[in-house]
Amino acid sequence: MKYMAAFSIAFICVYFLIPPLRRLALATGFVDIPNERKIHTEPVPHLASIGIFAGFTVAFLLFTDGLDKRNIGFITGAVLVLGIGIIDDWYKTHGKDFPALPKAIVQIAAAIIAYFSGYVFTGFTNPFNHTDYVLLPVWLQFLLTVTWIFGVITVINFSDGLDGLAGSLSTISAMTLFVVALAKGQTKSALLSIILVGVAVGYLKYNKPPARIYMGDAGAGFMGYVLGIIALDGAFKQATVLSLFVPILALGVPIFDNLFIVAKRLLNGKPFYKADRSQVHYRLLSAGLSPKQVVMFLCLINICMSLTSIIILLLKV
Repeated sequence: MKYMAAFSIAFICVYFLIPPLRRLALATGFVDIPNERKIHTEPVPHLASIGIFAGFTVAFLLFTDGLDKRNIGFITGAVLVLGIGIIDDWYKTHGKDFPALPKAIVQIAAAIIAYFSGYVFTGFTNPFNHTDYVLLPVWLQFLLTVTWIFGVITVINFSDGLDGLAGSLSTISAMTLFVVALAKGQTKSALLSIILVGVAVGYLKYNKPPARIYMGDAGAGFMGYVLGIIALDGAFKQATVLSLFVPILALGVPIFDNLFIVAKRLLNGKPFYKADRSQVHYRLLSAGLSPKQVVMFLCLINICMSLTSIIILLLKV
């Protein structure tokens, strides 16, 4: 009942906040302008990110233990990711590109805050005797934690290229992590997961093709940040070597697609952070699939990867 209530409150908040945010975006000119990379032909309002953040935060504060150190750190990092994303989106609505470096610095700072708040990848169970815990050096814990959070923020952001795509992939990933958390008895991680499912489903009501509003880099970055935290606080805890792949598979489509893209750009001597049309959804569009078919296909792939991750969990290997 607690999980259902948290899901419902998150969904209801987003569902009712997005229409006025849409009107505000239209009134202030905060709209996504079509360009050579975009497939929409008419300006689409932004600012769904604010509704997503508000809905998540309301449910989070209502169903957690209040503002302790971990929660304050979590929310502070989320505000930083949301804030720099809104600035980036504002630049885009004015036909400009926000520099990649300050954006990356702020997102890494959010990951560092999360690390010092207690969201840490500490190690894994010894694969040879399955009893001893391999505790990683502190410097490696820091590096892996920050890299993971920053990486998930980036891959969810890069996947936000078609109506309904990033929201759908985030919903599937969050639902998978919810099942994993329930199976492992991790109530906090399960709660964060189901709240994220609630806000994502509420957002998809307005973002399904043809989209009436976008969450932009701010919303995609926020969802990526939360997904990264959920994995650290749940699936990665006390993990065996093979079960480390559980959260990676849960986020399989955006992770593996962006690893391919980064490798390809580096091999071609191009900046890996420069936006282009090399993501898998653009390649599938070029192959002749419609936008709806691309979204359905990639969601199906992500569901298969998510089911694989759950099977790994059930095998307890």
